[in-house]
Amino acid sequence: MTEAGAGIKERGERHYDQRMPRWLHRPLRAGKNMREVDAILRGLDLHTVCESAKCPNRMECFSCRTATFMLMGDVCTRNCRFCSVANGVPGALDAGEPERVAKAAAAMGLEHVVMTSVTRDDLPDGGAGHFAAAIQAVRQHLPEATVEVLTPDFRGDMEALHVVLAEEPEVFNHNLETVEVLYARARPQADYARSLEILREAAQHPRQTRVKSGLMVGMGESRAQLNGAFRDLAGAGCDILTIGQYLRPSREQLKVERFLSPLEFEELGKQAKEAGISLVASAPFVRSSYRARELLHK
Repeated sequence: MTEAGAGIKERGERHYDQRMPRWLHRPLRAGKNMREVDAILRGLDLHTVCESAKCPNRMECFSCRTATFMLMGDVCTRNCRFCSVANGVPGALDAGEPERVAKAAAAMGLEHVVMTSVTRDDLPDGGAGHFAAAIQAVRQHLPEATVEVLTPDFRGDMEALHVVLAEEPEVFNHNLETVEVLYARARPQADYARSLEILREAAQHPRQTRVKSGLMVGMGESRAQLNGAFRDLAGAGCDILTIGQYLRPSREQLKVERFLSPLEFEELGKQAKEAGISLVASAPFVRSSYRARELLHK
């Protein structure tokens, strides 16, 4: 569900891969809007995947007055080995959260609102109804804005999926995250085939919803395995794909097996398009919702 965490120093956080190549070292980008965005989020008691997943683009995005809202708390029922979001027993759903997300989006002046969530296997519908309520609230406060949702797999419950799709988000995103052979190690509570089925079902929805997914690289996958994942995604109807470098959030997560060069990311982007995916963003710092509006309007 979540994006890969970062190994970049930010606000005193140390990184855990000291051998990072030069193209992964860049200046911090803290613009004048960052404090205002921080204040809006904290004032409305909201979570973002930018912070919880230690995204390397957080300062840049906040400075551009963008953020990816994380619904249903900051505790996940799953324990993916690449993710820094806390694992445990989540609290009760906050019925007021969708309205507060919409108010924050309006205060930030967002034209494209991206919402994700922790995985809530403890809920009968996996949180689908909460996603639907959040979309409805955003539509009410920002009727001209486009909406993108990045959802968990709802344990393969297609009825729950259709609760979200019925709200007609412009983009439905569900991350495949990695190649099939690495699922047992990286995503032990997820299922590769089930994630593809979620994407396939979303692609068959009668409305004009774009279907998106994301992959992290550098966890030990081969080029042939990645090409297989590209073909699987294209076959499932995915037409937008993000590809980024996995960066280890802390010592608790999987180590980085390899850092891919910018040229290799260009090659992967071309191969994904050749496999049949029409829009691809592929670069070391690309994440699922990074510059999502720009990618949608390409």
